[in-house]
Amino acid sequence: MSDEKNGDQAFRKGSLLGRWPELTYGGALSFLRRNYTDDLSGVDVAVSGIPYDGAVTYRSGARLGPRAIRAASVQLAELPSFPFGFDPFETLAVADMGDCFVDPHYPETIITTIEDHITKILDAGVSPLSLGGDHFITYPILRAMAKHHGPVALLHFDAHSDTWDDDGKRLDHGSMFLRAKNEGLLNLDQSIQVGIRTANSSDHGFDILTAPWVHRNGTTATIDAILERVGNAKVYMTFDIDCLDPAFAPGTGTPVAGGLSSAQALEIVRGLSALNFTGMDIVEVAPAYDTSEITAIAAATLAHDYLCLLAEKKGAKRISVGRL
Repeated sequence: MSDEKNGDQAFRKGSLLGRWPELTYGGALSFLRRNYTDDLSGVDVAVSGIPYDGAVTYRSGARLGPRAIRAASVQLAELPSFPFGFDPFETLAVADMGDCFVDPHYPETIITTIEDHITKILDAGVSPLSLGGDHFITYPILRAMAKHHGPVALLHFDAHSDTWDDDGKRLDHGSMFLRAKNEGLLNLDQSIQVGIRTANSSDHGFDILTAPWVHRNGTTATIDAILERVGNAKVYMTFDIDCLDPAFAPGTGTPVAGGLSSAQALEIVRGLSALNFTGMDIVEVAPAYDTSEITAIAAATLAHDYLCLLAEKKGAKRISVGRL
């Protein structure tokens, strides 16, 4: 019957909180089955796709990333969250706004379109969770963040530093964080990069935990280093899925051997509940190169666990079962 509280909750359920039973293999897809709406009243976090990949330097296809991440999120919307043990949506009001409409045929509009999209979310008092798209989308997001919060610390998971030099005008997913630094968008003294395994002639003021460093020192030391560096700063987290080794994330545009495992990345992110997050993005999922959705599943889980951190901030309590 039409009034039964099950199925297609993305457009049928009125409340932003809680969740209904869904067929994991059916129903209307939204990220974690959240309500599709652009009404931000009462929303804590707005999820939106930013399907732009015109700034890639190798393989394209990340424009299809938001669709793949949403599809991969279905099982995460079914049970209490592991290892947190709670349903984050009993505490945290999350809406899926759909996708930002970016027109790749007018590249001169890309930056302002994305910046305006994020500004709308921030002006409503809501935190953005963005699904890319290539990594260039983070640059206009940071412009909106700095306009709203002032310069923010950047917590950057990646195989690449994305601080290579250019003329400051290119749409390039390998140089935008140097551009952000030069424009004063970042609090560099409290910014850190994790998983880097490509060469650059300068750290440009970032603290850098390379992938070999993480492998040698472990996840606990990595969490401690991040918490120490970032401290109480307002921090934006950007996670390029190629931070993971290609064994765990083949579906990406610029894969680099020697990266983090999905287990390492999840353990690190789950240890960051003390941070003062302003938002997050997960980028560079290119499903055409994926195998059995493993890249999209990793991306969806990282974004899901970020929401669990925010739910903890809002009062949700972890329920531990088993040896964690």
